Amino acid sequence: LMVWLRRTTHYLFIVVVAVNSTLLTINSGDYIFYTDWAWTSFVVFSIAQSTMLVVGAIYYMLFTGVPGTATYYATIMTIYTWVAKGAWFALGYPYDFIAVPVWIPSAMLLDLTYWATRRNKHAAILIGGTLVGLSLPLFNMINLLTIRDPLEMAFKYPRPTLPPYMTPIEPQVGKFYNSPVASGAGAGAVLSVPIAALGAKLNTWTYRWMAA
Repeated sequence: LMVWLRRTTHYLFIVVVAVNSTLLTINSGDYIFYTDWAWTSFVVFSIAQSTMLVVGAIYYMLFTGVPGTATYYATIMTIYTWVAKGAWFALGYPYDFIAVPVWIPSAMLLDLTYWATRRNKHAAILIGGTLVGLSLPLFNMINLLTIRDPLEMAFKYPRPTLPPYMTPIEPQVGKFYNSPVASGAGAGAVLSVPIAALGAKLNTWTYRWMAA
């Protein structure tokens, strides 16, 4: 019974933090603001989304020691964001008003790395972190290509809580990045590894806190 309670507590803990991490993701690359600026700031948001995903996903994957936890974590983030998308849709905004970032496939690659290397923590950090950073911009760009122009959404349906100084400005598309997917993947692959290491290190602090 105690083992079952401990496992249940672990997974409920993951649900709570995944929901909170989605709220943090709003600050690191707001899924609504992400829609507004997707084409111009795609590199910045790719870095924000991949690092936000990897730090929480690897933390809980190593915390439970179960390959699949990262995907579970990303799925909760996705569901929670889709609920927010549905809420805005219910308020009368178009379906494409919010673009939900694609976290699940990248989290699956992290899980796959952990499983394929027989739960090797360092391989999960190095290989898994790199794969998350490389893959997330690609999946996100495919996602954005399937919806209406994000800038059209931003100009036609400004968010009521958007302050005047954050009102979208007509961008110079392609002026700063020849390939936002390649730039986002390159920067994301480099930065996701140390952030994954941070997520792994958080386990040490968690265990110390639990033992105190």
